[in-house]
Amino acid sequence: MKSYKNVDELIGMVSERDPDEKEFRQAVHEVMQHVIPFVNENEEYQVSGLIERMVEPERAVMFRVPWEDDEGIYHVNRGYRVQFNSALGPYKGGLRFHPSVNLSIVKFLAFEQTFKNSLTGLPLGGGKGGSDFNPRGRSDSEIMRFCQSFVNELYRYVSSDTDVPAGDIGVGEREVGYMFGQYKRLTAEFTGVLTGKGLAYGGSKVRLQATGFGLLYFVREMMKNAEESVEGKKVVISGSGNVAQYACQKAIDLGATVISMSDSDGYIVDEEGIDQEKLDFIKNLKNNKGGRIKEYKDEYDVEFHEGSPWGLKCDVALPCATQNEIDKNDAEKLIENGVICVAEGANMPCTEDAMKAFHDSEVLYAPGKATNAGGVAVSGLEMTQNAKRLSWSFEDVDEKLVEIMQTIHSKCTEHGDENGKVNYLKGANIAGFIKVADAMIAQGHV
Repeated sequence: MKSYKNVDELIGMVSERDPDEKEFRQAVHEVMQHVIPFVNENEEYQVSGLIERMVEPERAVMFRVPWEDDEGIYHVNRGYRVQFNSALGPYKGGLRFHPSVNLSIVKFLAFEQTFKNSLTGLPLGGGKGGSDFNPRGRSDSEIMRFCQSFVNELYRYVSSDTDVPAGDIGVGEREVGYMFGQYKRLTAEFTGVLTGKGLAYGGSKVRLQATGFGLLYFVREMMKNAEESVEGKKVVISGSGNVAQYACQKAIDLGATVISMSDSDGYIVDEEGIDQEKLDFIKNLKNNKGGRIKEYKDEYDVEFHEGSPWGLKCDVALPCATQNEIDKNDAEKLIENGVICVAEGANMPCTEDAMKAFHDSEVLYAPGKATNAGGVAVSGLEMTQNAKRLSWSFEDVDEKLVEIMQTIHSKCTEHGDENGKVNYLKGANIAGFIKVADAMIAQGHV
């Protein structure tokens, strides 16, 4: 086999092949910095071509998405679906509708999804997709027409046993419903081809809450392992969408005080804490009216600032907005202000320099592939319910979610132990790698 002395050699190969895909290279480096030394120490994983196959998607599809706005003007966006690795099961991962979407970002998300899905213990491969379409400011009719056009191409590549997309940024229950309806029209099949569906037609209870709830279940395990508690801690959350909302709700349930949430305009500071009534205001603001977080300032007479909330003094920081939102300077501010735990609700929201700063200062830090796996975990449970034509109760699904997050935490501690301290990034990367690698080796050179 070709051996790599260190991760930089592998990144050199990836860079030659994909010189413009910085987000993808960052994701590969984040995982492989721990995998390469592990492989070099374990002969059973020194299999020819294993690493090279693992950093190359099995399939990447790019297509045009023409759609008509309410004024009768046609637009053309790009659609993507990257089917990265199917060693563990059908490709599974969300669809993101956002102007920033490009092939590099979709490949990074699909690569990360492969290891995230591995950590859940469910039989799911890794994939991701989306479009550079911006749903903000668009009418329901425009969004419906876009979603239908998107599925007119996507449906050729997905099915309940091949590739099962879900939602991500810009894709919620409404968008999933429009896409599911179009898939059903085109195929005359009512199958579990998409997750995140409405409860009336095959969706799972807890799916809406899963990523945010799962994040706090993981944080609770981290704190418990460090002989700490979530109760009484001051929490800062970035974002105010689905993940942030339900992370906030579960933090409140666990006795924490959430003092900040944000959007792309800025962040609010509520030192008294966001209670359930205030959170309901945010949910209504964001979900129904498409409002901005600064409206919270006028409603509750609190501070609003432009920028990000990482200069605030807190015990727990939960980045739930987007990739690379915490850089080294932000990390240093958090450390200086006494943060004890940082857990990612978004995908790769911390830069590598930020991760290193947290590690060097012995802050409890855990990556999104472990901490935000609750969403795909419940998506997997939704697939099971669809296949069996069943509907489980909220309590049953939530109990399974708690068990899955506890299991992921145990895997991280098992493989991330460093002289009695837990390196959660290392633990998640190695644990995720082992399961995928074992399956790939068992299935041969495919």
